[in-house]
Amino acid sequence: MILFGKILKYTFILLLLGATLATLIVGGTYLHFRAELPSVGNLQEIQLQVPMRVFSTDGKLIAQYGEKRRDPVRYEDIPEDLVHAFLAAEDQNFFRHYGIDPTGLARAAVTLAVSGKKRQGGSTITMQVARNYYLTRQRTFTRKIREIFLALHIEQELSKEKILELYLNKIYLGHRAYGIKAAAQVYYGKPLEQLTLAETAMIAGLPKAPSAFNPITNPQRALQRRNYVIQRMLALGYISQEQADEALAAPVSAELHRAKAEVEAPYLAEMVREQLVREYGADAYTSGINVYTTITSKLQDAANQGLRGALEDYDRRHGWRGAEKHFTPLPEDHDTLDQLLAETRPLQQLIPAIITSVDEKSVEAYLGKGQAIRIDWKGLSWARPYEDENHRGAKPETASDILKTGDLVRVRKRQDDEGNDYWQLSQIPAAAGALVSLDPVDGSLNALVGGYDFYSSKFNRATQARRQPGSGFKPVIYSAALEAGYTAASLVNDAPVVMENNGDDDTWRPENYSGKFYGPTRLRWALTKSRNLVSIRLLRAMGVAHAVEHARRFGFDPDQLPHSLSLALGSGEVTPLQMARAYAVLANGGYLIEPWFIQRIEKNGETIFEADPLIAGECEDCRQAPRTLSEENRYIMYSMMQDVITRGTATRARALGHSDLAGKTGTTNEQRDAWFSGYNQHIVTTVWSGFDDNSRLGKGEVGGRVALPAWIAFMKVALEDIPDDPPVMPSSLVTVRISKNTGLQVAGNSPDSMFEIFRPGNEPPLSEEETSAVVPGENTRQSSGPSIRPDDLF
Repeated sequence: MILFGKILKYTFILLLLGATLATLIVGGTYLHFRAELPSVGNLQEIQLQVPMRVFSTDGKLIAQYGEKRRDPVRYEDIPEDLVHAFLAAEDQNFFRHYGIDPTGLARAAVTLAVSGKKRQGGSTITMQVARNYYLTRQRTFTRKIREIFLALHIEQELSKEKILELYLNKIYLGHRAYGIKAAAQVYYGKPLEQLTLAETAMIAGLPKAPSAFNPITNPQRALQRRNYVIQRMLALGYISQEQADEALAAPVSAELHRAKAEVEAPYLAEMVREQLVREYGADAYTSGINVYTTITSKLQDAANQGLRGALEDYDRRHGWRGAEKHFTPLPEDHDTLDQLLAETRPLQQLIPAIITSVDEKSVEAYLGKGQAIRIDWKGLSWARPYEDENHRGAKPETASDILKTGDLVRVRKRQDDEGNDYWQLSQIPAAAGALVSLDPVDGSLNALVGGYDFYSSKFNRATQARRQPGSGFKPVIYSAALEAGYTAASLVNDAPVVMENNGDDDTWRPENYSGKFYGPTRLRWALTKSRNLVSIRLLRAMGVAHAVEHARRFGFDPDQLPHSLSLALGSGEVTPLQMARAYAVLANGGYLIEPWFIQRIEKNGETIFEADPLIAGECEDCRQAPRTLSEENRYIMYSMMQDVITRGTATRARALGHSDLAGKTGTTNEQRDAWFSGYNQHIVTTVWSGFDDNSRLGKGEVGGRVALPAWIAFMKVALEDIPDDPPVMPSSLVTVRISKNTGLQVAGNSPDSMFEIFRPGNEPPLSEEETSAVVPGENTRQSSGPSIRPDDLF
């Protein structure tokens, strides 16, 4: 009995000494590592790496940039099933322990002792937070000790809910998805609250091995892991047997869902990305910046459809260029056909298809994944063979004149006049184009399209393509003439012009597009009908230097313009955006605005930038744009350019039913560029079409035929929300009845007369035969315009 007492006594002493020694060891270890442990206080304000997102002005996603897909979510917004699934899979005692799980650590120690290998194990969710936010993933004893101490610190500083929120937003879940919200989108294309129990369990099973248990790359192992999580949830009482059975029976339904843009504006998104990287560097991709642009989804969609439709129509007018590829022999099984189709990317609405059979007036085509279609003669008959920009081959009589079995082509679905769907043979347009629309009051972009397809060509033709504007530049010339004292009624001879170049034998013989000459022509009518020779004579008369300097008022750099008479025909090189800005001066009353496209930038819910644009006209508490054109000059030009639509080269635009529209077509030499720029007081839109290599568009392919249809299609949508609002004539202008033939005042109501707008003192004189018939008190002031050199104008 005495011996037993001694043994008990010494045992107690040894245990006490062991506990004391263990405490000293733990304490010493803590003191050793304490200086190396990071502070956990900043976990409350931790900045997760969140990608940059670009939105339209109405809040729809345009693009997302950044390697990591992450969308942080607050704990209170996390569905309960998702919390339970992660606890069942990763740490069932999370809400009961203090940061470490002694049982789990003991299990990991036994595994080490038995196998002699260091394996991942025993880590609680808190320890994983410590590792993910502060430590490396290197498996060493010292890292594990730091992880334990950090976990204990975190538990003292943060609530369990906050720790779990940090964990679920940080954890890597495969395929660039970081955090549960991103994973729900990547694998199921859903928000968290719409996940099924089976889908929730699948995501909760990923942290252990995001690659090995991935439902995309390893669906069988992923299914096993998912079922394990469901069974653990049942065992822990989180779900009922009925719920478990239903979830276990669900198939693997995960598919990769990329960040889906709600608005297609990739050219604009790239402009945003470039600007933010210049300002914020690489942090722009990871700091959770949300950029709200000025683009509206409705107008951007209309711009996309309008430009593409016009380019496709042009392309069909010039014939069928043939199949993209041909496969011989043609495989019969769908799997092989699917592999062949997978090598060709769908382009907008143009779907790759392989011709599988050819009948007399129709063909059968395979689209992939078991889908076959029939293309009837309605969708084939257009395909006369392309020869060159001016010629097509004979009309096809049978389908075999166009296609053969094994051809890889493009098809698209269309509707006939009765609204019936049918399939049409198509091809990728060879010509390029751009459309840019802006608000003339403040310069904000409404829509921007830089080409037919961004992923085929990232070259942004709206901002980077410097092309000759052709007759689209004439409004600048005519505005300069008004500033020099000419009037809309001034006569200029539309007659041949021959210019010698540098004294050598070469001569320049410009012509009107029609090849005809029309004699003395009023400036209004010359602009309406886009008479080249009138513009050249007018420029020669007022002087090139004056016109070039006047172009500065429209935002053009005189140093970038040709200082020669070819300027009258738009021989300088400009971008569509520059043209839209120039026409905005005519739309907004004479003010030069600056185009812009970023409305505001937010970070962590706070606005860090908000646009403060120049505003046209008088306003309070704003930055006023500089007036560069008098209201009189602007109004007369607006009136003249309305005639381009009502009776000139853009009469198709009358179909829009707006009396306030004005604009100008533009076509360059040999039809290499086709333009239309048009506006009212609320919107300016410019469209350009042409080939990137400056090839000819073809005979008859002028601005009114190639570019104007895209403008009309876009403006049809844009004008739905814009009133018909013609400008009010300034009180400083007067109207006078003139002869359409002579431009001189007439006293009577002659059928060959019209009212014209003048600055007071600039009205033309009465014709000699009308002088005696002047009504007393009628305005008979003589023109105070410039002295006109007859050899220049006539």
